Amino acid sequence: MAQVIPLDRVRNIGIMAHIDAGKTTFSERVLYYTGKKHKVWETHDGAADMDWMDQEKERWITITSAATTCFWKDYHINVIDTPGHVDFTVEVERSLRVLDWAVAVFDASQGVEPQSETVRRQADKYSVPRMAFINKMDKMGADFFMAVDSIKSKLTDKWVVCQIPYGAADDFKWIIDLLDMKLYTFEWEMGVNVVEHEIPAELQAKAEEYREKMIDAATMFDDELADKFLEWWDIPKELIIKAIRKGTVSNELYPILCGTALRNTWVQLALDYVTRYLPSPLDRWTIYGIDPDNEEKKLERHASPTEPVSALAFKIASDPFVGTLTFVRVYSGTIKSGDSLLNPITGQKERVGRLLLMHANKREEISEIWAWHICAFLGLKDTRTGNTLCDIKNPIILEKIEFPEPVINISIEPKTKDDQERLWLALAKLMYEDPTFRAHSDEESAQTIISGMWELHLDIIVDRLKREHKVEVNTGKPQVAYRETIMADSVEWEWVFKRQTGGRGQYGHVLLRLEKLQDKNYEFVSEIKWWVIPNEFIPAIDKGAKETMAQGILAWYPIINIRVVPYFGSYHDVDSSEIAFKIATFRAFKAAFTKPEAQACILEPIMNVEVTTPEDYVGDVMGDLSSRRGMIQWQEPRGNATVIKAKVPLSEMFGYATDLRSNTQGRASFSMEFGSYERVPENISKQIIDERSGKVKSMDEE
Repeated sequence: MAQVIPLDRVRNIGIMAHIDAGKTTFSERVLYYTGKKHKVWETHDGAADMDWMDQEKERWITITSAATTCFWKDYHINVIDTPGHVDFTVEVERSLRVLDWAVAVFDASQGVEPQSETVRRQADKYSVPRMAFINKMDKMGADFFMAVDSIKSKLTDKWVVCQIPYGAADDFKWIIDLLDMKLYTFEWEMGVNVVEHEIPAELQAKAEEYREKMIDAATMFDDELADKFLEWWDIPKELIIKAIRKGTVSNELYPILCGTALRNTWVQLALDYVTRYLPSPLDRWTIYGIDPDNEEKKLERHASPTEPVSALAFKIASDPFVGTLTFVRVYSGTIKSGDSLLNPITGQKERVGRLLLMHANKREEISEIWAWHICAFLGLKDTRTGNTLCDIKNPIILEKIEFPEPVINISIEPKTKDDQERLWLALAKLMYEDPTFRAHSDEESAQTIISGMWELHLDIIVDRLKREHKVEVNTGKPQVAYRETIMADSVEWEWVFKRQTGGRGQYGHVLLRLEKLQDKNYEFVSEIKWWVIPNEFIPAIDKGAKETMAQGILAWYPIINIRVVPYFGSYHDVDSSEIAFKIATFRAFKAAFTKPEAQACILEPIMNVEVTTPEDYVGDVMGDLSSRRGMIQWQEPRGNATVIKAKVPLSEMFGYATDLRSNTQGRASFSMEFGSYERVPENISKQIIDERSGKVKSMDEE
């Protein structure tokens, strides 16, 4: 980065979609047409630049988000290619947190698929503007207008068609751009020559119809355009661009484009749309945070190289050649190699060793990075995903990244003594990189338990243990990550912990209220006045509650959705201690939790399952889902197939892929994602508790 690039010419984009919609193929074409690479390697050949991990090349899927930088017509574009598989949704979550906008890729034969809806919710969460690319127009069954209808009905009606195809499947060759009202073909090797033609007479009426719809949608964002549109004046192209850009930047309008990345059709036009319509840092000028010393005080930073530094660490990765890479989005200021920054979450200073621009797993060293750019830092010691890095004299905490809880567990054990010695070091590194991966040691069974988002996620973890960390392990059967909670709005209990041992005793007295939460796993709110229990013991009550939540009570699964409110108690001048209040809290919590009126229960993860099947097998598929305690939500035709959507407990989905192939002669497919935690039926709950009853040890016995 030899010179500061004007911020109005910077674009930070993410590519997101359901699995197999063609995200990585699109990303590869972007790199080719921008001159970043000079030969295209395909995903299905296991040679795409953006899918650089061995597991990605072998499985033809994207597992980890890959970042790169390229240039198009004097515009600097930072690109992040994200996974489409729900097991790796963390990669999408943390990428969208730091991106200015996204391209949503759709399969023209499928329209909206389950992960399409997930990434839409993630983009909405971070207010990320976006545009759509309806890909694979050359695929059998491709139907542009069906895909558009599914996008508008299932996602949002804010989408506006800006291009329409001429032909589909084997007949697809051309694209009509409704802004220019021209037909474009892509000729010569790799379609590098974009050739302009007049629109054929048989498509003129269709093009004019959709152009009118496009302008009508844009009039919401420009009064001058609205006036000219109502009066049927000739409308300048620049006025339409201005209105669509305003709608897109404000996250109120989403352009829809079409093409086929694999056949080298559309990508150049898409890059023009990227630079023409989508926001630069100047459009998203202000970033907000809080004062580390006063959470009620809001702070601002602006996209300027001269402001105090504020940046967000959004991804951690291990590089076998250079060590730990911390991917950082810089929001304000300028950072140079060797600078010292503050991590206000930990209170520690971090020294930036080297700055690297990344192209997937390739690196280019730079001397400094400016506001609103993305790069990787080397040398950080204690910065985690979601931590802020900022100017030491001007601290700020930026919005954190929230990650979903793991829903599946498996046990692993090292094969040899050497593997055992390396295992926990390797697991610690993997947990450091992936916030949705957990590992812990089960003291009763002496097993190591790893937890993740689904079987593929953990399969990749085990494979990485072997390949990257040289640790061989045996694995057990997958187990569901159940949770516990109460159904009552609130419940209370009091406990006095008193123990006399001849010398100094132990005394802790706590009155505790448990309240049901909807949107948080845990919250601690003390209503105790300082003269009842000194402030020095309040953290011990909080810690006792947290440990109880983590340990569980009914069947020793973690407890969720609870607010813990200590509201009264007492202490002894000599005998009171942190451990006494911690134990009193545990016992008060347990007693309140197990009161009949608390309605304590076990929760199970419910998955959103979508099955695409030929019509002949609809009855068999629905019957099988119902036998798995599934609730059918709806079904609809999609091309020559039928799509069935259902909610099914995760515990019933093990082995489903094999059964589905058997029931449909291999002609059906399915996808699923985590939906919510819901109460387990009473008979199954009793069975779970009975199975777990002999495997646990409570704090009462310690």
